Amino acid sequence: MVNKEENVRHFLNLIKRSQRGVFKIYIGMIAGVGKTYKMLQEAHEMLDNGIDVQIGYVETHGRVGTEAQLKGLPVIPRKKIFYKGKELEEMDLDAILQLHPELVIVDELAHTNVDGCRNEKRWQDVMDLLEAGINVISAVNIQHIESLNEDIKGIAGIEVKERIPDKVLEEADEVVNIDLTAEELISRLKAGKIYKKEKIQTALNNFFKTENILQLRELALKEVAFRVEKKVETEVVPEEKAIHRELYLACISSNEKTPRHIIRRTARLASRYNTNFIALYVQTPVESPDRINLSVQRHLLNHFKLVTELGGELVQIASPDIIQAIIDVCREHHITTVCIGQPTLGWRKILKIHRYGYFLKNLSEMDIKLIIFPQ
Repeated sequence: MVNKEENVRHFLNLIKRSQRGVFKIYIGMIAGVGKTYKMLQEAHEMLDNGIDVQIGYVETHGRVGTEAQLKGLPVIPRKKIFYKGKELEEMDLDAILQLHPELVIVDELAHTNVDGCRNEKRWQDVMDLLEAGINVISAVNIQHIESLNEDIKGIAGIEVKERIPDKVLEEADEVVNIDLTAEELISRLKAGKIYKKEKIQTALNNFFKTENILQLRELALKEVAFRVEKKVETEVVPEEKAIHRELYLACISSNEKTPRHIIRRTARLASRYNTNFIALYVQTPVESPDRINLSVQRHLLNHFKLVTELGGELVQIASPDIIQAIIDVCREHHITTVCIGQPTLGWRKILKIHRYGYFLKNLSEMDIKLIIFPQ
């Protein structure tokens, strides 16, 4: 295991080598594992090493240990914004850019900024800081990663609203897991180190169930291992070895929910194999611009936005023949794997026996794999 001094020295070396800001992310399986505490601890170490460190935004949640770590660190005052009759506080991006410290600590990476801020999301603020040559240490919980949205919903039974695109993690120079056992975390919760007394039992009955924690912990460990593996592949493994490049095609529709599931799963696969993906929407005559209703149009725009956020390329084709359009795009773009959702009634109409046979025959002739994602 790398000791603390070696870890700090390694990050110092990254800072000195980089023109663009160096980006480090701490990932946790759940609230209360100590991400903010660790960031502040590292800020003290950097300050002791002569680095100009500023606290851009930190949320202590009233935790005594975290508040103690904040003492002695220079803090950039938050920006006050009036919104719907209330005074709210946000990270002051412009002040940080003007001050231009060597290193800034930015908590709550998945946070949605209030209207009136330069960017919609805090991760976008971080990208601006990095482009300006400012080094950033930030933190996020595993449930906020976009491509894991369905997995999190399956584990905890809720849909997390604030999420970051996977490309944010790909921008990171270091991704570090803050790990605790389920027993340690529950002990911290019961001791009042995570939430106030009145919230403890509710937390234990919901997100902090042992089975939830174990599954979230596994996801966090796998995610960090995956990011390290990708870094080794891109920085250590010679490019000559990457002879065959996979290219995934996600076939999406105007359905409200299913396409988002397909997009996330396809993006996850593409990321796993360090490659790209394309999302194909075939606009049939019933969804032509003069016939499509506003709600369907809104669903489509949300799907298109998700494709972009996850780093995919969007292809739109107007055609009465969905099957042929998919085949043509596969041939034109040299697709290696086609990803579709589990057939619904609409798909069954499209994939009539003879047409389905025609579809599979063409995929087989082009040596293209077919993946059907369950609902």
